[in-house]
Amino acid sequence: FRLLALDMDSTLITIESLDEVAALAGKGEEVAAITEAAMRGEIADYKASLRRRVALLEGVDAGLLQRVYDEKLRLNDGAERLVAACRGAGLHILLATGGFTFFTDRVQRHLGIDATRANELEVVDSRLTGRVTGPEGGEIIDAEGKAQAVRDQCAVLACPTDRAIVVGDGANDLKMMALAGISAAWRAKPIVREQATFALNHAPLDGVLSWFSDSAPA
Repeated sequence: FRLLALDMDSTLITIESLDEVAALAGKGEEVAAITEAAMRGEIADYKASLRRRVALLEGVDAGLLQRVYDEKLRLNDGAERLVAACRGAGLHILLATGGFTFFTDRVQRHLGIDATRANELEVVDSRLTGRVTGPEGGEIIDAEGKAQAVRDQCAVLACPTDRAIVVGDGANDLKMMALAGISAAWRAKPIVREQATFALNHAPLDGVLSWFSDSAPA
């Protein structure tokens, strides 16, 4: 294997970052309901659901993003061990998410992740505008955007996508998981557990390493 590709929200980190920003802004229930429906696969158009959620945050102080990072964002158990073991084995690490660059940039620096693909929240005069775009103003990263991130990173590594291990928890991870040689559903929604190579329902994230005897945790 050459690549470990990870979803961010509720996979690498403990939270759904947008839900936490919304909660601090007093819009928590409205946004969380849309998030849950999208993760269960009940809303087919992820881009539309993301735009609806972000639009509810128009005018919110952008400083809430830093508060969420400082006060709420934590890595899931085993995340650091998984990333360190895979890096030690020579794999590149990709963080592919429908979440936001504000958080991926910081998580990338903390863990030494090689590449990220994420959406961007528009901020004007220190306030969220309620608009969201993909990288550099492009298309919003959805399930296909995550899958393309895996393809792109494998192209950089000159390897087929079946040399990737992909870990995710929600319906918008299924397309990138389908490309992988091994896909892991981590504490995932039923639709994801059903389609993954393996499902980890109780183990920490580094439970992935148990499939590789020479790097399994003691």
